[in-house]
Amino acid sequence: MSSRSCQMTLFINRGKSDDDLIIPLNDSLSGTLSMDFMCAKTTVMASPFLTEDRFWLNNKEQSFENKRLQNCLKEVRNRANPKLPEIKWKIAICSENNFPTAAGLASSAAGYACLVSALAALYEIDGDISDIARRGSGSACRSMYGGWVRWCKGLRDDGVDSIAKQIASVEHWPEIRVLILVVNDSRKKYSSTDGMKRTVETSEFLKYRVQNVVPLRIEAITSAIKEKDFNSFARITMEDSNQFHAVCLDTFPPCIYMNDTSHLIVELVHAYNEHKGTNKVAYTFDAGPNACLYLLEQEVYEFLSLVNYIFPPASGQKDYIRGIPVIEEQLPKESSLHIEPQRSGLLKYIIHTKLGDGPQRLYNPEAHLLNETGVPKK
Repeated sequence: MSSRSCQMTLFINRGKSDDDLIIPLNDSLSGTLSMDFMCAKTTVMASPFLTEDRFWLNNKEQSFENKRLQNCLKEVRNRANPKLPEIKWKIAICSENNFPTAAGLASSAAGYACLVSALAALYEIDGDISDIARRGSGSACRSMYGGWVRWCKGLRDDGVDSIAKQIASVEHWPEIRVLILVVNDSRKKYSSTDGMKRTVETSEFLKYRVQNVVPLRIEAITSAIKEKDFNSFARITMEDSNQFHAVCLDTFPPCIYMNDTSHLIVELVHAYNEHKGTNKVAYTFDAGPNACLYLLEQEVYEFLSLVNYIFPPASGQKDYIRGIPVIEEQLPKESSLHIEPQRSGLLKYIIHTKLGDGPQRLYNPEAHLLNETGVPKK
């Protein structure tokens, strides 16, 4: 079984009320990205001939005793028909993603959404499984659906009602485009889990945010998406990103994810929006320095030109702008904004993409990552 998924956060839960069930302190909302350019891919194989459970991630074997993997597998098997022979068989799992892991680009969300989808197909489970994906990675809950997705925190202590719900499909707002500016593609200094745990324990600002800010913002941005009001959508997105990183600084010791290049991207976005007289681009930064920018298709060419001018690629780099094609040779070589060009190579690369659907099952045997003996083909 294989499936693919990728997700990029608009809002993320800023702390977990239950560290094992991964129940968030507040609702959150995100856009699921197209799998055309960023995806996780997973093959799960069960066989009576396998002698042990094994797991590979990006061509490296991992411990099968990973707690979150075990939580997902246990819950899937609990919901499966106990008469299925596969329940008693050993399994092999092979997963890979084509974008950086643990760099603040939602690799765990994509990976666990993909894994749980594949496990559910293997054990013939129907219905909503977003609560199972949540046990692997909170954001994976939202990645189970395409378009715009809300993770409802729920009220029950057992997390049964902490599930994802799609609020708008990909087709609802097809003009939305996403530019991912990769500042650093290496593993981040603080893991999201450790950072959130420390924030919950030490930040007084977080308590105010959860009680007084997030509920209103979730409703406001849901309305902006449904009404396709980009100006409001952009303002709320940027305000929430800024506040999240303020909470990170209010953590003790502080979690510092953004760097000088991140802040320069923020400056560029605000300068561009001021030049246009309204919000045309929105930034959001997850737990890392990399920027996720939302904009409408009609703005891509002009704004990408500015990014290309102010953040020139490293000398000789040929794959600087990836994803949806643009003709780089036609991008203007100057800027009307008062921001000086930076030294080359500050951005590793740029991904130009759009919103997409949730996990998809791949039926072509050639797409499977495992061979008939249960080991990776690579």
